[in-house]
Amino acid sequence: MRRAIAKAALFAIAAALPGCGADDAASDPSKVRVAMVSDLGGLGDRSFNDSAYAGLREAKHDFGDEIAVLQSTSGAEYKTNLHDLAEAGYDEIIAIGFLMQQDITDAAKRYPQRHFAIVDAVVDAPNVASVTFREEQGSFLAGAAAALASKTHQLAFIGGVDIPLLRKFEVGFTAGAREIDPHVKVDVRYVGSFDNEAAGKRLSAELYDAGADVIFVAAGRANIGAIETVKERTGKFVIGVDSDQDALAPGKVLTSMLKHVDRAVIELARKVTKTSAPTGQVVLGLAQDGVGLTDFRYTRSTMTPARQARLKAISAAIVAGTIMPPTTREELAAFRPVPLAR
Repeated sequence: MRRAIAKAALFAIAAALPGCGADDAASDPSKVRVAMVSDLGGLGDRSFNDSAYAGLREAKHDFGDEIAVLQSTSGAEYKTNLHDLAEAGYDEIIAIGFLMQQDITDAAKRYPQRHFAIVDAVVDAPNVASVTFREEQGSFLAGAAAALASKTHQLAFIGGVDIPLLRKFEVGFTAGAREIDPHVKVDVRYVGSFDNEAAGKRLSAELYDAGADVIFVAAGRANIGAIETVKERTGKFVIGVDSDQDALAPGKVLTSMLKHVDRAVIELARKVTKTSAPTGQVVLGLAQDGVGLTDFRYTRSTMTPARQARLKAISAAIVAGTIMPPTTREELAAFRPVPLAR
């Protein structure tokens, strides 16, 4: 009965999702079947979950995979969603977000014949692949870009939840800003969740009022709130995260710190077969094109060729190991700017 219910639910969701028709929910023995469980905020966040879903849709287009998505509106749904997909027989089940680390661990034990993957966390199990990113590297570039654009020498960072993963964004951004301006001030705030658009509006307004003229937001749907706020602020910018959010407010989103969850999902889908799937851990940074900045297509009057050249030099220094972006607040305290040729 549980298996029948799971298949019915997947059929309904697949039929409702753009690019994921009813045929995707019907099992074709010749095709690989790949599914994902969204993190909180779900599809439509224009950030982390949407990036993962874009990768899943591209896998369908490139490899002919059957795909499905189960969205999570609360942490309590992670376990049920993962188990439903396992019961439905998907060849690869991808958990989008570190919050599912324990649930993936439990599901991998309960369904040893199934293959799982998780993005943003590490699970040591023979039937699990783990993909993590060097967020501090992309955030370092975002901080450098923010300091180059700032006129007030005052920046801000808004994170989702104050945990080690988000601190990589925070300290990488702060260190990158100091690489350009050793005396820059960076205010730090945390929303406490990833699905609070109103908090993004409120906190960004407070920080702009306090003097910040560029804010980096890594907080799920709070990003949308901050972007709405910056539209009404003259001389202010916001920096997007995970997906390319530049077009949400052309000329007001300075750049977006890309975290290529889409490419991670595509790579996982590419390697899975009916009889095997990737396992172990993969770490993606600047050298692997796993993180980076968008191309400033709407903000080139601010991010001039000379400034962009400086960012490229910093990126090259990070890849070469000349600059080591910090990952913790303790490492940030010890960080010192590295003089580069101008």
